[in-house]
Amino acid sequence: MKVAIYSRVFKKEISNDIQLLFDSLYELGINYIIEELYFAQCIASGIKSKTTDTFTTQNDILKYAPDCMIVLGGDGTILDSIIYTGNHAIPILGINKGRLGFLAGESASDIKKAIVNLDKGHYSIDSRSVLQLESSSNVFNQTNYALNDFVIHKKDSSSMITIHTYINGEYLNSYWSDGLIISTPTGSTGYSLSCGGPIMYPGSSSFVITPIAPHNLNVRPMIISDSNVISFEIEGRSTSFLISLDSRSETIDQSVQLAVRKAPNDFQLVRFNEDNYLKTLRKKLMWGIDNRNS
Repeated sequence: MKVAIYSRVFKKEISNDIQLLFDSLYELGINYIIEELYFAQCIASGIKSKTTDTFTTQNDILKYAPDCMIVLGGDGTILDSIIYTGNHAIPILGINKGRLGFLAGESASDIKKAIVNLDKGHYSIDSRSVLQLESSSNVFNQTNYALNDFVIHKKDSSSMITIHTYINGEYLNSYWSDGLIISTPTGSTGYSLSCGGPIMYPGSSSFVITPIAPHNLNVRPMIISDSNVISFEIEGRSTSFLISLDSRSETIDQSVQLAVRKAPNDFQLVRFNEDNYLKTLRKKLMWGIDNRNS
């Protein structure tokens, strides 16, 4: 078995857990490769590793062909991992270093147990749909995918914008608003939810179109099948607009044509038997806190 290890920032408070991760992989005979900058931070902090193999690009990962990528961090770090996995079916094992996350389910204190279960194949795959952006200009390069959402937003403090929106080429609506969110079921508990969008269960094969601060109050979020292609034309007083895929952003002008569709492959999360989306949902949103439920 081969795994890749990715994290954004080294945290000294879990250095013992990281050392345990490296040692556990070595003891079980699992080969591993580490993101270059994170590996340098680990070594500088005294972490010992039996390998010096590193990666910096998506091509490095594809050449190495890992059976799994271990991501150390929260949900944001897992979202960033798509920069390296792209739309390739590489299972992701999220090790949560902090607060409860929707995606990073395993605690840093359970690293040894997680690696043993991974090696024995005692896990299931939780498949999540991915958005794919198509544009008339080369934005986001090879990483034109999002696990959570695609967002069109006004830039800086400019006036609201108008987003003409089409489904399979048929006119839907012109959204006069601060922006528009196209969310997957995974992203429905993120930005879309804070703008009044619904929670969608993973695997519901849908997108939700959620306006951000719409000028017309009768405009509401809309759920559509993810078999549709959604395209946009943007106009406004400003000459530039902001678009984002998860946490990655680019500036465009109104001449850029944009469309989103469901990507060919799903994002794969490693889940162990005790993991449960509904349990996580209740904890994250603090459902059941009412004393009448006790």
